Amino acid sequence: MSDSSPQGVLVCDKPQGLSSHGVVSRIRRWFGTKKVGHAGTLDPMATGVLVLGLGRGTKLLTYITGVSKTYFATIRLGSSTPTDDADSEPDRFADPADLARVDTAAIEAAVAKLRGPIDQVPSAVSAIKVDGKRSYARVRAGEDVELKARRVEVSAFEIIDIRFAAEDGHIDVDVEVDCSSGTYVRALARDIGTDLGVFGHLTALRRTRVGDFHFDQAVTLPEDLDVPAPTLITLAEAARTLLPVVTVDAEQAKALMQGKTVADGDWHADTADAAVGADSDSTVPSAGAQGVDSANREVAVVCDDVLVSVAEVRRNGGLKSLTAFAIDLA
Repeated sequence: MSDSSPQGVLVCDKPQGLSSHGVVSRIRRWFGTKKVGHAGTLDPMATGVLVLGLGRGTKLLTYITGVSKTYFATIRLGSSTPTDDADSEPDRFADPADLARVDTAAIEAAVAKLRGPIDQVPSAVSAIKVDGKRSYARVRAGEDVELKARRVEVSAFEIIDIRFAAEDGHIDVDVEVDCSSGTYVRALARDIGTDLGVFGHLTALRRTRVGDFHFDQAVTLPEDLDVPAPTLITLAEAARTLLPVVTVDAEQAKALMQGKTVADGDWHADTADAAVGADSDSTVPSAGAQGVDSANREVAVVCDDVLVSVAEVRRNGGLKSLTAFAIDLA
């Protein structure tokens, strides 16, 4: 069975004011295909890297969603909003005297407290489900929503610039944040404002990295969708950034697509991508599984630069397909 529709991954520079779903709709029209999804929602106010999967590329999105991310943001101290960002109007304001006492050292100390592993309470106006209903829907219905704290990792949180304008009722702080999936940058702004006793929210947010997908790869959505669509990142290229890689020959690729197990020794780890070390509690067999954790390890299987499948490396070193990509071989 052959499929000529677009297959791959696209890095898009999401414009401000457009939802992530809105970007998906435009990409569908631009590429002339219905099967498009995105990895990791950006709020309408935010801009920057949004990774999309087209065709069988949608099967890779689950691996992209969980990777770390980098953001540039502007935190406004002195007021807060119901959404913790500029998508809603400020509804609480700091006492001018309290805001005037905030200095660089105080801001630096508040930021330092939010580096590393932290327990973060997500913003109430978020897509997190509470008893099967989105939190933002409950808030908009007038409910008082209190979400549970989640453990997230803020691996870097650096202050780029501070602009003091306390006489105008605010202090703006530009920051760069590296963080784990599930971290709410607007909640960081909220919590810094709370720590300083002056409230806080985001006025700008730009995502510059999602895993190994960077802003310099991003394409801009054109106003005229009749212009030629860009070349996609291939499935194999995208998979190499997400999973250890093993290579097989054409016969073994076909066997995997037919649901068969490829025995250890018949496949080879790509040492540039898959050298992740063996499970100390398992026996690593011969050449095939060497360099790949042999106990229930997921790997990307490639044949001649074509992504065959995402497969599991069994404890005995056998390779078994979990998700098929090379459907022409089935």
